[in-house]
Amino acid sequence: MAAGYENRCNSNLPPDQNTSSYTLVDMQQSEAGMQEGSQQKRVVVVGAGWAGLGATYHLAKQGYDVTLLEAGPYPGGLVAGWQTAAGKSVEAGIHGFWYPYKNIFSLINELEINPFTTWTRSSQYSPAGLEVESPIFQDLPRLPSPLGTFLYTQFKRLPLIDRLSALPLLYAVVDFDNSDAAWRRYDFVTARELFKDFNVSFRLYRDAFEPMLLVGLFAPGEQCSAAATLGMLYFFILAHQADFDVVWCRGTVGEKIFRPWVERIEKAGARVLPKRRVTDLIVDSNHRAKGVVCGDEVIEADAVIFAVGIAGMKKIVSTSPSLQSREEFRNLSNLGAIDVLATRLWFDRKIDIPRPSNACFGFDQSTGWTFFDLNALHDEYRDEPGTVIEADFYHANQFMSLSDEEILAIVQGYLATCVPAFREAKIIDSSVIRLPQAVTHFAPGSYRYMLPAKTSFENVFMSGDWIVNRHGSWSQEKAYVTGLEAANLVVSYLGEGQPSEILAVEEDELHIQVARSLNQTLRDLGKSILPEFWLP
Repeated sequence: MAAGYENRCNSNLPPDQNTSSYTLVDMQQSEAGMQEGSQQKRVVVVGAGWAGLGATYHLAKQGYDVTLLEAGPYPGGLVAGWQTAAGKSVEAGIHGFWYPYKNIFSLINELEINPFTTWTRSSQYSPAGLEVESPIFQDLPRLPSPLGTFLYTQFKRLPLIDRLSALPLLYAVVDFDNSDAAWRRYDFVTARELFKDFNVSFRLYRDAFEPMLLVGLFAPGEQCSAAATLGMLYFFILAHQADFDVVWCRGTVGEKIFRPWVERIEKAGARVLPKRRVTDLIVDSNHRAKGVVCGDEVIEADAVIFAVGIAGMKKIVSTSPSLQSREEFRNLSNLGAIDVLATRLWFDRKIDIPRPSNACFGFDQSTGWTFFDLNALHDEYRDEPGTVIEADFYHANQFMSLSDEEILAIVQGYLATCVPAFREAKIIDSSVIRLPQAVTHFAPGSYRYMLPAKTSFENVFMSGDWIVNRHGSWSQEKAYVTGLEAANLVVSYLGEGQPSEILAVEEDELHIQVARSLNQTLRDLGKSILPEFWLP
């Protein structure tokens, strides 16, 4: 994430009068390189996560002179992972790769790497014990959506009558088609209100839907937009039977995916510059960005792509008079992010854990958490003599001020509630990483402040998992897709190269298409008969 240093730029001056206090970065390595570079269009990408790396890779392959700036010491941001002083791998939470991640899986094939586990089964725990086990859905006969999700999922305690209470909610699933109108209809409603309005039972909400929100949108239902809830649930669970199937990286994403990807990016000619904190844009009299400011440096640009999270973008705006001059960027102050706590624990003995990935609910009213058996998932720990566990907490506000020792005691107690053998085990090493404002908060009413890919600066484009787009994907896949979309906007604007081919999400099943068509017809008919005075 980018953070601001003191800004010393008068961004209202033309470029030739606006850089006296900066050092222009020489983008070429030799006189021949300068001659060649002068014919290349220059693009600066800010942020080296999925979106920034995706945009950089495509533009470099199209012959652009691309500079990728990352505020941290290595590419990847929160997803990357790193090693401790003792040489042990840690990361800011574990990230799954779900069946609908078509574009990321396509990239992996292009890079000719093999970073993933096989498809894995998952479990859910509450303080009462095991609650849910999921199968590998693609291995079962495919049923019309969403029947497979409800019939094949193995609920241990949730009665059938509670599960059936979700049926009326299917209208909202059909009505929410990811359009701008649908987002505006549902975004001001909380997820809890949505489920209550459609008469979902309290037990189903408490034991099934809210746990999904706590680990999918990272907040309790009363703090989540109903629009974001429907979009997330549909993409990951409800659209097609196999959507909930997941693989995991066999190590840190930084080591297994980003390192070979960055090597390929640099081989394509792009420059990847870590420890570059962006503080402003240089803007000319025609309201076009001409350079990106990093402290005392300016990197010249014919186009700029921002690919940072909300917290990072707000920090950049706070130091940038150029961005503050635009209402769309000032309005980002209305958006928020959520605290995450990531812990990694090394235990002194082997513990039998039924499933490698597990989500947990009910331990804290407003916090969801997950734990992973890294002996089963990561190559590095497969032969470890003890047990290695990653436990990540979302909406972890109440834990952030605790000491590491207090946090570790809580984590071990929670683990022992799920798997009693943890009670007698001893922690022999650990890592506690606090990540304030780390992930996007899709709060009710936030949609109107989120930015589209195009901005009011004609050569400045946005990407990231919080950007408004119509692809339909979420999380890492959405971040990567928006990076490709931003790259395509640069190709269109600068007029050189070919656009990236972005794989669409799988089409709605026929019965969903028919239901949505009928629903839209009825909506249009209603508008033709009744005046438009209803509150959306």
